[in-house]
Amino acid sequence: MTTEESDGGTQEATPIAAQSAVPVSGHDPDFAFRWAYGNPEAPFTIMEFGDFECPYCGAAKPVLHELVNGSDGQVRLVWRHFPLFEPHPYALTAALAAEAAGHQGAFWPMAGLLFKNQAQLDDASIVRYGEQLGLDTSTLVGDPAQRFAEAVRTDYQDGIDAGVHGTPTLFINGEPYLGDVTVTDLRDTMAMSRKRARFRR
Repeated sequence: MTTEESDGGTQEATPIAAQSAVPVSGHDPDFAFRWAYGNPEAPFTIMEFGDFECPYCGAAKPVLHELVNGSDGQVRLVWRHFPLFEPHPYALTAALAAEAAGHQGAFWPMAGLLFKNQAQLDDASIVRYGEQLGLDTSTLVGDPAQRFAEAVRTDYQDGIDAGVHGTPTLFINGEPYLGDVTVTDLRDTMAMSRKRARFRR
């Protein structure tokens, strides 16, 4: 996990406990869930506040996708932008590019390329990734990409409101997840949640 700069450097940190419910932004209740991966009817939703330049988010990506892909439709992943501007100078550029790609139906393919190439997130590189995906690259970077800035700001503010301090920060069905980002630990947490739900009945 990456957190804000402290004492001049980036440090590893444990996710900070957040509110029990992640707020849904704006007037559209579906906004927060616009970049979802997996079964939309899945009983478990993992919401990730992340940064495409964050190495810990890069390491979490294959874990979370493996979890969703192996869940038989029981888990979906939702991405929210939380670019850490100071330690990661290209995080906002990457977030805008992903948002722009998403509006062309290619959020997750672009996210995959951004994570795969975290050391190359400058404008020219992003245009190249867009070309690989067959996108209209004119909207991915520079001034045209600024039309997507409000969506990124809204995600970021929702993260702040929910107590997010670093990336990746995960919520499972609105509850902050403080364990290790491994398939086993995430599955165990969701299994315990199921048991608690049955007990309450």
